[in-house]
Amino acid sequence: MSDILAELEWRGLYADCTDRDALARRLTEGPLTLYCGFDPTADSLHVGNLVPLFALRRFQQHGHSPIALAGGATGMVGDPSGKSDERNLLTPDQLQHNLDCIKPQLSRFLDFDGVKNPARLVNNYDWTDALTFLEFLRDTGKHITVNSMVAKDSVKSRMNERGGGISFTEFTYMLLQGYDFCHLKKTFNCELQVGATDQWGNITVGTELTRKKLGATVWGLVFPLLTKSDGAKYGKTADGTVWLDPKKTSPYRFYQFFVNTDDADVIMLLKTLTFLSRDEIAALEKEMKANPGARAAQKSLAQEMTVLVHGQEALDAALKASEILFGGSLDGISEAIFNDVVGEVPTKDLEKAKLGGAGAPIIDLVVHSGLASSKGAARKDLEAGGIYLNNTRASLKHRVTASDLLFGKYLLLRKGKKSYAILTAR
Repeated sequence: MSDILAELEWRGLYADCTDRDALARRLTEGPLTLYCGFDPTADSLHVGNLVPLFALRRFQQHGHSPIALAGGATGMVGDPSGKSDERNLLTPDQLQHNLDCIKPQLSRFLDFDGVKNPARLVNNYDWTDALTFLEFLRDTGKHITVNSMVAKDSVKSRMNERGGGISFTEFTYMLLQGYDFCHLKKTFNCELQVGATDQWGNITVGTELTRKKLGATVWGLVFPLLTKSDGAKYGKTADGTVWLDPKKTSPYRFYQFFVNTDDADVIMLLKTLTFLSRDEIAALEKEMKANPGARAAQKSLAQEMTVLVHGQEALDAALKASEILFGGSLDGISEAIFNDVVGEVPTKDLEKAKLGGAGAPIIDLVVHSGLASSKGAARKDLEAGGIYLNNTRASLKHRVTASDLLFGKYLLLRKGKKSYAILTAR
């Protein structure tokens, strides 16, 4: 059972533990129950949530019993960890909506129906709703000193900000999280909490509170925050967060996000985010060094992640969409897949009436699309066989009619191998 720690270290997923040696000894004695919390601050999880979520999955694969805690209560307070400003408090209706959206995502990665060690999904609102303020102060607050709370990095960084500070509401967040750990130990014999390094202060409050209230030993284990080689937070693009909800980030864009991973980051991400073996990752690393242009490691990362998050069918659709931008056949392409591509390609409107009658000369559309600066340049490209309409080579004499429209509204133009444009007929 202790092999899980060695695997986490090899994958770069071990940063610190409240008592590593004691936890290692406990793991040799048999399976344990562990948990990780996810506050419903949005209606979808994102790429940054995958490290702790996959950590639960890794422990489950090693025979342990994971608990995914949805923070219906803590989400109402707001975690100050890693935040420079006070969170906007969500209404109960907003939180419930977010929870309803997140629960199916949590369920996708953990086995809740296993015979030996099924996962469990809990909501901390269930055991804090009836808790009175005085009861919380007497039975929980008295066990944790203000000195230790102020010493936490998440609090110190906010208190040292000029004109900012931290509200009493967010200051008490760590007490609520500590109460969760104590409750889970008492109710489910949960002995381990995992999370990213920004949760260290909150986790250690839980280990201390459990020791003082229950006289029990529990552990906290944290892994590094997911960052790029340049130190930037991973899971962000120029367009914003990469979400797990396909309606917020389509499987195609999700796939492309990982395909575009820098060489400096890809092996690290294969270790931290996939379940590929050491030998498989070593082979990909060797192949990347021998032929970096093939981007085999990036493609493997993108395929593994898309299947894990969205399933094989979504991966197939993403690959089909990717083929469009490499001259692949449009036969059998659905409008939904094609729409994923539209956002990646410069798009211009076209008056549909211009495609009536004998149709519009292809040379005019090439200029209108911006693929050529003049009719002379367009003619030259057409005569050289370098212009494609809907990924089929077009001739200078070609006239485009409404029958050429994809899904009754799109024309896909390409110059050479990589220059694309889409005309939308209106």
